[in-house]
Amino acid sequence: MLTVHFYTKENCPLCDQALLILEDLQEELGFTIEERDIHSNDEWLEAYGLMIPVVQVAGEDLQYGKIDRISLRKRLLTFI
Repeated sequence: MLTVHFYTKENCPLCDQALLILEDLQEELGFTIEERDIHSNDEWLEAYGLMIPVVQVAGEDLQYGKIDRISLRKRLLTFI
């Protein structure tokens, strides 16, 4: 099963919106979401501190910042 890594942090309105989009797409496409709080890992914090939220699959950052459902869905379909 496909795993989507979702880089996030607490008190992030964009992250909250992105998670709702991911959960909606998860129901449709059947992947798992692994949330990763960037404050729990120094490498994640350095890499994604200014970009979050970040949606990543197989080491590839698909989208970051304001997540667009339609284009994210298209990108996810290439992995399924």
